[in-house]
Amino acid sequence: MEDSQNNPVQEKKLEIKPWDGIKQSLGPGLLMAAAAIGVSHLVQSTRAGASYGFALIWAVVLANIFKYPFLEYGPRYAIATGESMIEGYKRLGNWAIGIFVAFTIGTMFAVQAAVTIVSASLAAELTGIALTPVLWSAILLAICILLLMSGQYSALDGAIKLIMIVLALSTVVAVGAALFQGGQQQVADYYPSIWDIAGVSFLIALMGWMPIPIDASAWHSLWTLEREKQTQYRPKLKESLLDFNIGYIGAAVLALGFLLLGALVMYGSGEEYASSGAVFAGQLIGLYTESLGNWAYTVIIIAAFTTMFSTTLTVTDAYPRVSRRMLEVLMPQTFDEKDNLRLYRLLLIIISALSLGVLYFLGDSFTLMVDLATTLSFLTAPVLAYLNYRLVTAEHMPADCKPKPWLKWLSWSGIIFLTGFALLYIYWIIRFG
Repeated sequence: MEDSQNNPVQEKKLEIKPWDGIKQSLGPGLLMAAAAIGVSHLVQSTRAGASYGFALIWAVVLANIFKYPFLEYGPRYAIATGESMIEGYKRLGNWAIGIFVAFTIGTMFAVQAAVTIVSASLAAELTGIALTPVLWSAILLAICILLLMSGQYSALDGAIKLIMIVLALSTVVAVGAALFQGGQQQVADYYPSIWDIAGVSFLIALMGWMPIPIDASAWHSLWTLEREKQTQYRPKLKESLLDFNIGYIGAAVLALGFLLLGALVMYGSGEEYASSGAVFAGQLIGLYTESLGNWAYTVIIIAAFTTMFSTTLTVTDAYPRVSRRMLEVLMPQTFDEKDNLRLYRLLLIIISALSLGVLYFLGDSFTLMVDLATTLSFLTAPVLAYLNYRLVTAEHMPADCKPKPWLKWLSWSGIIFLTGFALLYIYWIIRFG
């Protein structure tokens, strides 16, 4: 890291009051929350409540607890070292950066396709314009590309803050209405068993993106550095972690909110989930309005669409940003600073186009696409969790920024938890699949 006496960003920190420092630091945590509150919440959490009532609350809570340290390490590492986790993986060795690159390339197109098809389905429901899922997906990705083409973090930061306000308010209203009006959920003595092949498969898919894949820690480290460039202020570690905690806890609470909506409104309704995204969107909105009243249509559709569009926008930004940094780290002699924006724009278009290709070939296999992407993320989670732990406990990490003992214990507990469920899923597939 640079000497603070020669660093203008560090000098500016001394001139800023504590509350101003917190305000300057806020942003990356909201982006992480916006990326998190999407498929894992709107689709998977709602499905969990609709299919299993309150029986899977434990899975949502434990996934959020045990993934916490590995996602927290993203801003922790960026603030402590002044570099992203991608450079950090390279410091660990070619094996580490190789694993991260392979996992990123192996999952990015499925992830982008999954979040986009959900957004497209809700856009069709919101507007009433009956276009094909691929065409709606192309329109939404084009909007995202136009918003992001400048390559400026400020464009993403500003859009997401507005979207998150709408999302939080509309979701709180919807959950409150469901709780006060009761819905269809009754206190049950029996819930469907989760311990069969279908149940375990869904459990893994639910926890795969709950609240977000672990590789998003690298996204967060990049957003932290971009926020620092935008504000010309280097946050203290506690300021950056406060921003992270606001976003993370908010995402966890909203995950429980969507599960409650599914349980209170949809559980026991007799409705079967459709594999078609367009039909699913109609079912989701229709079931809510049946129980809560037609007044709820606007609230639910706004909450649903803003949830997914915020996720699509942040994911559309994250993968080109991460891919650009991977290329810069792997081939430092090939790219220089002046290529950054041009490379970002090129990757923005290429990754979006290839994700559209995935959608085109898979068609409107909505739940298949979502479960595939979320399951892949869960199966890679134990390895990425271990990489992140190694990174923040490495020798080059400043000692005063390394995780406290309680966070180390939680990390090892999380690695055991993630590994155990991944092995359980593999065993179940081999034996019963």
